[in-house]
Amino acid sequence: MKEYKLLIVITLAGVLIGTNSIASDKEVALYKTPNCGCCDDYADYLREKGFSVEVNPTDELGAMSREAGMPGNFQGCHLSFVDGYFVSGHVPISAINKLLSERPAVKGITLPSMPLGSPGMSGVKSEPFTTYSIGEGEPKVFAVE
Repeated sequence: MKEYKLLIVITLAGVLIGTNSIASDKEVALYKTPNCGCCDDYADYLREKGFSVEVNPTDELGAMSREAGMPGNFQGCHLSFVDGYFVSGHVPISAINKLLSERPAVKGITLPSMPLGSPGMSGVKSEPFTTYSIGEGEPKVFAVE
């Protein structure tokens, strides 16, 4: 009976760890303008969530975003690439984990603008964060948090 209880505890621990470790082995290449501090804070946020992040300063962020397929009015202040997708802006980890676990047929996701209280941004969250998927056609709501 004791071994059975131990097996249940180990199994539950594995399930709980598994649901939170989607990012544990993911590498991120994050591109940002050279002097942006909030982008560095976002990179730290991703690291805290288990990503390995390489920060790359660039003066070509707009062109890179357009080349990735990002409509101009949906661009964030930095552009990351992870596991075949782009992630633009201060996207919460829950949306990134959803992207990586569901693997939809999109180019990537974005949280446009720089909403206060979003990961890497100062301030207090004052409205839901709406993350959009970018694929063929118009951007679509991907997650609301």
